[in-house]
Amino acid sequence: MATITKDMTIMEVLQNHPQAVEVLQSLNLGCLGCIAASGESLEQGLSAHGLNVNAVVEKLNQAVTE
Repeated sequence: MATITKDMTIMEVLQNHPQAVEVLQSLNLGCLGCIAASGESLEQGLSAHGLNVNAVVEKLNQAVTE
């Protein structure tokens, strides 16, 4: 399975890695209903919410490999 990177769009991550939904929801991110998810990268979205991009990407990758 491909590794999640900060350069991937949010929608790309959600479509290819359904396990990511739970991680993003645990951070109070409503990515599923966000119009920006289709064109915004993980880095852009996470930064806009003041989150540590690398830490969240690491959590996402742990979730999809479990």
